[in-house]
Amino acid sequence: MTAPASVPALRIFAGTTEGRLLCEWASGAGIPARAYAATEYGGELLGELPGIEVHAGRLDDADMERELSGARIVVDATHPFATLASDNIRAASLAVGARCLRLARPVEALPKGIVPVASIACAARFLSENPGRVLLTTGSKELAPYTRVADFAERFFVRVLPLPGAITKCIDAGFSPSHVIGMQGPFTRELNEAMLRQVGAQWLVIKDSGTVGGTAEKLAAARAVGARCIVVTRPAEGGGTLSLREVEDALLREEDRPEQARPVQARHPPVARGRRPELAQTALQ
Repeated sequence: MTAPASVPALRIFAGTTEGRLLCEWASGAGIPARAYAATEYGGELLGELPGIEVHAGRLDDADMERELSGARIVVDATHPFATLASDNIRAASLAVGARCLRLARPVEALPKGIVPVASIACAARFLSENPGRVLLTTGSKELAPYTRVADFAERFFVRVLPLPGAITKCIDAGFSPSHVIGMQGPFTRELNEAMLRQVGAQWLVIKDSGTVGGTAEKLAAARAVGARCIVVTRPAEGGGTLSLREVEDALLREEDRPEQARPVQARHPPVARGRRPELAQTALQ
């Protein structure tokens, strides 16, 4: 993946454990890359790796296309629920003529006895009809649906990252400081269980984030204390997703290809965001 020394041909949107592991692998394999994290905190989690540049901060559509200029391969390793980010990454990759690989977290079967819902809004509607205290572990970005439940301020406790912005969002949404838990995971089953007992939760709301997201530990803790678990299921990814190993193999194959055998990058006109059929063209062949 030859590119000017100052512009790595490989770009990694590394907002997950899988993204961090891919950065570590690329560094060890001697493949230079530029990695992107949405926040300074996310950038710090990536650490300092030889050959890996880190850009911390959110990118708008224009910024993303400028950043991806000169890229040959773009790996989208964002969170399974970050669908808008994935759409924008695919669109920007298409616009600059880069190949886009989606590194997807493995899907695991959920146990019987949970309450599966399609969205946080659906979880909130369910809770509005079912009494009991609730521990929310679905983050700080989408709190509004919960606040539409009449007695949310008394019933709901929210666990978020211990960042000023996240805590402020909770307070501004109407959660009492005594109902906001700021902690960084990963959380063991025992710690999850202790929190559920502490707040007296009859319900636990989680996202289906897989093994690396601590889903198993949360489910086990809920069972231990007799709480019901509401699981926000993952948005459909569609075809063309790859595992970490498959992405690594694809990058090694690209490294082994003679330069003259590699496709010439052709710049495309800007792509309108949200146009799914065009975005699908970037799927791995």
